[in-house]
Amino acid sequence: MDVKEEHMALKVLVTGGGGYVGSHCVLELIQAGFRPVVIDNFSNAVRGEGDVPESLRRIENILNISIEFHQLDLLDRPGLERIFQMHKFSAVMHFAGLKAVGESVEQPLRYYRVNLTGTINLLEVMQEHGVHSIVFSSSATVYGEPQHLPIDEAHPVGGCTNPYGKTKYFIEEMIQDQCRSQRVPVCLSREHSLCVCDWNAVLLRYFNPIGAHSSGEIGEDPQGIPNNLMPYVSQVAIGRREHLRVFGNDYDTPDGTGVRDYIHVVDLAKGHIAAFRKLQGNCGCKVYNLGTGTGYSVLQMVKAMEKASGREIRYQIAPRRSGDIASCYADPHLAETELGWRAEFGLDRMCEDLWRWQSKNPSGFSHTTGP
Repeated sequence: MDVKEEHMALKVLVTGGGGYVGSHCVLELIQAGFRPVVIDNFSNAVRGEGDVPESLRRIENILNISIEFHQLDLLDRPGLERIFQMHKFSAVMHFAGLKAVGESVEQPLRYYRVNLTGTINLLEVMQEHGVHSIVFSSSATVYGEPQHLPIDEAHPVGGCTNPYGKTKYFIEEMIQDQCRSQRVPVCLSREHSLCVCDWNAVLLRYFNPIGAHSSGEIGEDPQGIPNNLMPYVSQVAIGRREHLRVFGNDYDTPDGTGVRDYIHVVDLAKGHIAAFRKLQGNCGCKVYNLGTGTGYSVLQMVKAMEKASGREIRYQIAPRRSGDIASCYADPHLAETELGWRAEFGLDRMCEDLWRWQSKNPSGFSHTTGP
């Protein structure tokens, strides 16, 4: 029996599966032989034909397959219970939540209500229905300001600088507490027993996903002004934005601009598949960084995108933003050692795939006429 046949019957609930990272993970789940059931409330997804996220509709076309989708908000506890009554899930992949750092500072209570209450509903319904395996989409924001570089999983957490990061940290704590509370004794012999976790969880702290599927059919489509660097850079390249503002060029970095760890979204999605396989070994609660271990500056990213697009990307230097740090990049070795995963795509491939998506979809999912 090959891997696809082995996993074909395993249903996976994917929350927030219509969004950028979620949709790429849905595609990888299907290719790995899992059967995803997707729920999304369209907070970060574009509605396509038939009230299905456009990203999922395109994945159906790419793979010639049908994807089960339900429009649902995790705050709708009865609706969530109905989904669990309809299916016997082997595990949950949890992406759903609000995700804009700046907005979280302006609307902290909304972020706590949506992200925390939604996750509590999910965990409680999982417990009620005997689904005790979860992969959680966490973030490097849980580390706060780096105390050492590269950042490994032993780096202190909880010093988050914004409510969005705090919600990721609080959810990690909730899942870890749930795993600890569900330890059950296993008898090894008359004299010896061992406590094992009835719950299994993998918390994935990832850094800065960029790029798109190689088909150019799905990618990141921020609604409004992009909050992240590379969608903004690509929109300047395509002509939707006049220029990029580079916040600070006097950091202690090679060119004075901020350095970050960027990872191809397909590499990230494959990391989630590796995490699911880890769950099947009754791993307890594990935490892994997903990154490349290499930092690139803002200006290096601009130059790489100019190379991929063949276009000049105009930028202006602006003052530093409050709370920004000079450098942040991962130590990804634990994921390589324990998950057998490592990022495969370099910076050129990230930018080439991003440009393919942007040039095929200059206005995102809403319009698809080329430039």
